[in-house]
Amino acid sequence: MKVLLVSFLFINIVVFVLAGYDKHQARKNKRRIPENTLFLLEGIGGSIGLLLAMLFFKHKTSKTSFIVKFSGIFLIQIVLVYLILTDKI
Repeated sequence: MKVLLVSFLFINIVVFVLAGYDKHQARKNKRRIPENTLFLLEGIGGSIGLLLAMLFFKHKTSKTSFIVKFSGIFLIQIVLVYLILTDKI
């Protein structure tokens, strides 16, 4: 269990830093981190890190398609956690 928690902490830190870097690159009109990369990291456990980065850096908060995809992935994760915790999976 400890390894799993450390893994989630690590992935959330990575996605937070990458989203911050992407925002920095966006301000300079330079090469960006692909959205699919951010969604992949969110999907494997980095939802909290990406959410915090969105709020902290004001990153992708006005892009509706990003918000919808982010919310969809986050909702799926909430449902999966619920099903696992209630022993339905």
